[in-house]
Amino acid sequence: MVWPPAFKDRRNLPFAEFCERYDEIELWFDPNPEDQLQLIWLLDYLASCPQLLEKLRLRLLASDFFDVRIERLGNSASYIPVVDVTANELATAKMAWQAYCAPTPEACADLVHKDLSALPMLRPALLDLLEELPSPLTGLGVTELRFLELIARGFTLTNALFHLRSLRGTRIFGEVESGRLLQGLAHGPKPAVAGLDDELRTIDLENHRDRHVAFLRSRLSLTEFGKAVLAHQEDFSRYNPIDRWWGGTHLTSDRLWRYGAVLTKP
Repeated sequence: MVWPPAFKDRRNLPFAEFCERYDEIELWFDPNPEDQLQLIWLLDYLASCPQLLEKLRLRLLASDFFDVRIERLGNSASYIPVVDVTANELATAKMAWQAYCAPTPEACADLVHKDLSALPMLRPALLDLLEELPSPLTGLGVTELRFLELIARGFTLTNALFHLRSLRGTRIFGEVESGRLLQGLAHGPKPAVAGLDDELRTIDLENHRDRHVAFLRSRLSLTEFGKAVLAHQEDFSRYNPIDRWWGGTHLTSDRLWRYGAVLTKP
């Protein structure tokens, strides 16, 4: 991020301290689940800063921010209404953030059936997040399964899997997270994917440059096991260790919460 000169001396300040010198604070959020998580975290945090809440206004976009035509931003008031932050928004955000940080996903699964109208983009985001829990049929989240579908259709390059979000149809993970998911599919004891560059096994996870190059030179295909998982004939998690976080829930092979039509306990 490039900071304007006037802000460079303030970029390391805590958010509340950064904002306190301004008369009005306007924040924009789109429906992307990452934006919605930031929104509920921020409102939960600002609930203890009443002096800032009086200045705060929200703009809640109905589509991805990057899809908004730049010439319309200057006349935003005409088509993106300003939302004041009231007790309803704060209560909904607090409830949602606590549910997401809970040690099990049960509260989030219950939350989608409650009144979330104060934050209208939140329910779809929560449903997208829940679909990333392992499936009862395949042991994979929806993005992992979508990777297998795309590879089976001939998309053998990682760029298509990582960056063509409209083709992929899921919107939770960026390139770094997607790379780790793909590596889990390809480098476990029983791989579902072949052709992922083997050097990724030894390149540090924080070495994004070298990992990016290794992903680019990969040529992907499904293994026979991967085809069986895609056909719902095998469960990936039966043969490969699971160890990752979903919000405050630690998913492991022996503590695997699953989500299909309903949430299934381990």
